[in-house]
Amino acid sequence: MKRLPIFLCSVFLLGTSFYPNTKIETTSAKTEKTYKTVVVEKIKEENKTTTAETIYNSISFEGNDVLNFDVFNKAYLGFQNLKKSGALNEDARLLSICDFSLSSNKKRLWVIDVETKTVLFNSLVAHGKGTGEEFATNFSNTENSHQSSLGFYVTETTYNGDNGYSLRLVGMDKGYNDAAMKRAIVMHGADYVSEDFIKSEKRLGRSWGCPAVPRALAAPIIDRIKDKSCLFIYYPDQNYLSQSEWLKVAEPLSNEVLAKQ
Repeated sequence: MKRLPIFLCSVFLLGTSFYPNTKIETTSAKTEKTYKTVVVEKIKEENKTTTAETIYNSISFEGNDVLNFDVFNKAYLGFQNLKKSGALNEDARLLSICDFSLSSNKKRLWVIDVETKTVLFNSLVAHGKGTGEEFATNFSNTENSHQSSLGFYVTETTYNGDNGYSLRLVGMDKGYNDAAMKRAIVMHGADYVSEDFIKSEKRLGRSWGCPAVPRALAAPIIDRIKDKSCLFIYYPDQNYLSQSEWLKVAEPLSNEVLAKQ
């Protein structure tokens, strides 16, 4: 009878030896599953994000002047960073770009719907009288300089002032355009922004620093881009381009970091 307990114990040990170590395998499987899930979700997220080049190549500029890709690329980068920061709504889709590296006699303002890849407006736009004659050369964030200010803006509300229907602009680049509200830098219409003025003066008229547009286009453009859309005033100023926080590219996450998330 004493052998019976020993026999039963042996049977139990022999039987359980065929079962896998479920605790170890379960932990390993969970780790692998978590890693795969993070990687797959990251890939899905990256696929959702359309690159600036893809969008640019899909835009039809037919009937409009063609915007330089490098300028669009920078504008789009800042546009995305402003959305990530919460300064723009996540569903923001309008991107307005002034390329002040061009002659003021050119239509150097583009309003683009990045979702439908369409140019909504392509217009003349004035720079400040202190910024230059036909070409813009000098920029300032200082009151009474009568110069344009570089950088990214978020559009705000409208009002009727000395220049008629106008759009308030909030400068988002510290030290470059963040005094825009104090300086009353706004978008408005002006008679000196016209083909007739160019013909008579050999250049476009100039503002006191505001991105002024043709009188007939002021209301249509303003009504379309008001209330938190993005405006980018570009010039190849290396100090600005290297210092703007909105033009900084985020470092991609490594596999090791992804695995830990």
